[in-house]
Amino acid sequence: MATENSGTLALLIDGDNASPKIIVGLMAEIANYGTASVKRIYGDWTGPNLKGWKECLLEHSIQPIQQFAYTTGKNATDGAMIIDAMDLLYTGRFSGFCIVSSDSDFARLAARIREQAVTVYGFGERKTPRPFITACDRFVYFDVLNGHGGEIEEAAAAAPRKPAEPKHATAKPAAKKAALNKAARDMLVKAIIATADEDGRANLAQVGGHLAKQAPDFVARNYGFARLSDLVKASGLVTIERAPDNPKIVMVRLKNA
Repeated sequence: MATENSGTLALLIDGDNASPKIIVGLMAEIANYGTASVKRIYGDWTGPNLKGWKECLLEHSIQPIQQFAYTTGKNATDGAMIIDAMDLLYTGRFSGFCIVSSDSDFARLAARIREQAVTVYGFGERKTPRPFITACDRFVYFDVLNGHGGEIEEAAAAAPRKPAEPKHATAKPAAKKAALNKAARDMLVKAIIATADEDGRANLAQVGGHLAKQAPDFVARNYGFARLSDLVKASGLVTIERAPDNPKIVMVRLKNA
């Protein structure tokens, strides 16, 4: 199913569990995986909590789906998303689903979609429960989606213009990178060992694929790095080489191997 409709995605957003501040970064990220031919956001649009979303729906062609809260304390939005997701899945038109929520209730949905050999991309906060994260093929945290881009643009437009800085001005320091914890370092080592050849060298692309199977949220940008090669280099665990016949292919070798 996935190979026949490669690049056709369904985007489903839990409006109760996502902020409109992520929308620019979210759409840019999804463009890396394919084209979202279906874009829907769910919530009770009669309430004030989705006001921020209303202002950006037309700009990004996202269809709002009304779901009333039938009972206080119960989230009917989740049920509506799950039903629609299954309806879309059975059409066989999609190679992937993008589920935007930090709610563990979607863990079973993600697992069920993957049973049909359809890729699941998850997006949520860092507090997202592990069952939902591990049920996805890939999971990206909100804070790496340039979620505050809209705020920055609005602030820049409202603020008075300042004179240009002189060319010799000191550059601002880059964003701080997140250190790999022991669990992440162990996963990296195991992935390299599992994909290495007899000489102990591993293709970095294959290492990345193995890491994605171990932990869907092991994404370089989740740790503050633009590319996986930057992350493994900063880990201090490997030496990086280039394939002699193709310099674009990055090979890594554990230093203690």
